[in-house]
Parts: sequence; structure tokens; C-alpha cells
Amino acid sequence: MQFSIKPLPVDKLKTSCLIVPVLGQKRVDGSALAAAAEAAIATALKSGDLGEAAGSNLLLHTDGPATRVLLVSLGGDSKTTAQAYLDACKAAYQRALTLDCKEVTTLLCQAPVEDQDPEWLLEQEVLAARTVAYRFDRFKTKPAPTPVKLARVAIGMPGAKARLMKPVLAAAEATANGMDLTRDLGNLPPNICNPTYLADTARKMGREFKMKVTVLDQRQMEQQKMFSLLAVAQGSAQEPKLIVMQYNGALATRKPIVLVGKGITFDSGGISLKPGAGMDEMKYDMGGAASVLGTMRAVAEMKLKINLVVIVPTCENMPSGTATRPGDIVTSMSGQTIEILNTDAEGRLILCDALTYAERFKPETVIDLATLTGACVVALGHHHTGLFAREDKLADEILQAGRYAMDTCWRMPMDDAYQKQLKSPFADMANVGGRDGGAITAACFLERFTKAYDWAHLDIAGTAWHSGANKGSSGRPVAMLARFLSTRAGAK
Repeated sequence: MQFSIKPLPVDKLKTSCLIVPVLGQKRVDGSALAAAAEAAIATALKSGDLGEAAGSNLLLHTDGPATRVLLVSLGGDSKTTAQAYLDACKAAYQRALTLDCKEVTTLLCQAPVEDQDPEWLLEQEVLAARTVAYRFDRFKTKPAPTPVKLARVAIGMPGAKARLMKPVLAAAEATANGMDLTRDLGNLPPNICNPTYLADTARKMGREFKMKVTVLDQRQMEQQKMFSLLAVAQGSAQEPKLIVMQYNGALATRKPIVLVGKGITFDSGGISLKPGAGMDEMKYDMGGAASVLGTMRAVAEMKLKINLVVIVPTCENMPSGTATRPGDIVTSMSGQTIEILNTDAEGRLILCDALTYAERFKPETVIDLATLTGACVVALGHHHTGLFAREDKLADEILQAGRYAMDTCWRMPMDDAYQKQLKSPFADMANVGGRDGGAITAACFLERFTKAYDWAHLDIAGTAWHSGANKGSSGRPVAMLARFLSTRAGAK
């Protein structure tokens, strides 16, 4: 799907479909349209056939130059909200994709949305369009019943803004490309997307964007004394990897931001075996890895003036005669010892060594991402990503980026009192702290390996994946991270 910006008015522009926003049964874009379109819209709105709920839509046919006009409601009030605008954009493109047209022209960016600027409207429209157009059917032997035909989208904007918005459009498309990579990796089956596949993906991206990529194998990780990570991997026939990508878009004197993504390409639970129902979805336990790789792709395509390092510890968690047992004690790269009480709490075991490894880059900030705990899903559902941070400043930056990107998170507590739940009589700590506050004690475990830098943890267990009939990767939180990094890049 290719996007372009067209200066208003578009009254003489030939198009297969013109998308027009409506608020409270009134057109809100304010641009001049062809007489046939104006008449058809006026009649339709007078009839009351367009519902007032955000996303309601009505297709009209005219004599041209727009052969179709798609009216899309932003709601029934005098003002519209960010969520209503997003709902309207998704509904508009879902309808447009069912039409027999290869191109559309849209006036959605002319909608008056409370507290949002034109840049936000453009970005959200592009991301909404790409989200509803995304398909993952490469393993089906027959094409989808309704193939996506929409190839070109012209976004109408006032002439002065049209020229200024091209960089915004390019950045939005880069973010969408990063989200698509994240979705693809999350949706791939685990017999294909294994640690080696993730490493090959990173190397391919490195060649495309001229980035340094280093992949540590098992022997090299042993030399680094990453025995916590290796303990998780030892039950699988797949060799573990530690993937490191370095993007240098700023001066070498500027400290990098480091993103660490959990890359368990399949999580059986190990000896602490998961229930069989729904275990197929554990291929997405590398959602953190997919998200940081997608974010790196977006950053590289945007050419942000920032230094970014991505670290992906990746392996499988499988039961076998060589698998780690409950009761085993391992020594992490940091030198701290861990009693493994539950082998299904494996994400923190691979992340802790990666977080220690991150120290060598002398980072400005480290953010780790992981589909870490079911407890976070219980606490927040599938709406907000769980955010844990020591410092208010970093937490506020991430929260603000999430709100802007419509990819929200919710800050969770991380009091020292929770650390007591990780006590072990035999090691420096246990890898679980009981059922109570499970997402918090998992974050407290990781926090013990992050004393050398500013750090935040994102638990994406509830937001990285959609379950049910339409199960699949959501692409979150790439949009939020792209916004966070764009803001950091522009701050200096």
C-alpha cells in the first residue's frame, strides 16, 4: 500500500473512492468537492442513514470524478476524541478493502480531533490503514477469498501543510514497516522462527541498513558466563543465540539507548510443563524480540539521530532429559546465584544475563520488553502494557509516548517490599516469588541486574498478541517505542 499527500481541494481529482469524515451528521473536512459528490452527501446526511457511532459508514455512488463516496462517522457530538478518530480510520479502511478499487482518496486528516495536531492525524491514519490491510497467509495453499486490492492511498491536505507533511508520512510508513516485521515474526510457526531464524533476520537487516550485527553462539555465551540463559536453553535441540545490533545515527560520544527483547521462540514451560490447551500460542513468547527488531527497523528507516543497541537473548524452553529441573541453582553472568523453583519462569532467566551484557555499552537508558507474566494479563487485561521503572522521569517519557501513539501502558508499583518474596534459603534469589503480585516480583527480579543504568521494564504479555478466532501478533509496542525514540532523538 503506497501513500501520497495531495494538496486540497480534490474536487477535480478522479478517484475510485473518496473517504469523507462526518461529525454529528455534518461534513467536517471543509474542502470543496465536485457538485455530484456534494449533492449525494447532502441527501444521505439529511436522510439520517449514516449511524452516529464512531466508525459507522455509508457508501454512496456518484457520477464522478469520485465514482464512490464513503462517509465515515467520527461520532455524534460536536467534538471528536482520539479513540473515535482511530475507530473511524480503521472502519473506513476495512470497508475500502472490500471494494473493487485499487486506489482511494481520503479527507480523514481534516477531522477536528481534541488535543491532537495534524502530524498525529496523519500518522494514525497511516498506521490504521496498514494494520487493517495486514495479512499473514503465506502458508495457505489457496489465496484468501477476498484478496487485498487497495494499492494506493492519496491523503488530502491543505497545500501549505502538504509539503511539510512528507517527512511525517515517511516516518509513519517506517513505523508501519517495523510493526509488520514484528507481526510477521510473531506469526511465524516455531519450527521456522527459531533462534537461528531470528539471528538471520537481524543479519539481513544489518546488511540492508548497514548496521553492525554480532551473534554470540553457545560457546561464546559460556565464555561470557551466561549460565542463567544457557540453563533455559539446555533442554532444547535448538542452539541458543545472543543477538546484538548497533545503529549509530548520532555522534559516537552520545550514549546509546539499549532495547532488550525476550526471545523464547517456543515456551513449553520446560519441566514445569504448561497445560496443553493454547500451548500453540507460546510461539509468540518471542514477542519482545520481535518488537525490538521491528523497532530497530523503524529507527533505521527513519534515520533517527540517535544511537540504538538491540539485544535479543533467544532460545527454546523445552522438557527433556537435559532440561533444567525445579530446584537447580545457576550462576548468572552478574555472579548472582538463582534457585530455579519453576522452569516456566524462564524469561527472566534469559533477560538477566542480557541486561548484564548491556552494561558494556555504557547506556543512557535500557528498556527490556517481554511477554513475561500471565499475572500482568490478569492485572491489566489486553489494553495496557505493564510499565515498571525506578525513575519517574523515564516512566513519564514512556507513558507520554504511549498516549501519543495510542499504544498505551500503565505504570505498576515496584516497592522494595516485593523483593522479600524472592528470598531463597539456598541461593541469592529464587526465580519466582509466589502467585501474589507475580508481574511485580518478576520486575523486581530483573531490577536486581540493572543497578548500573537507568532502566524500565515493559511486560507485553497482554498486548503483543491477539487470541481467539483472529489470533495473531498485534505489532505492539513498536509504535510507542518509535515515538519514545523519536522524541529522544529530537531532544539533543
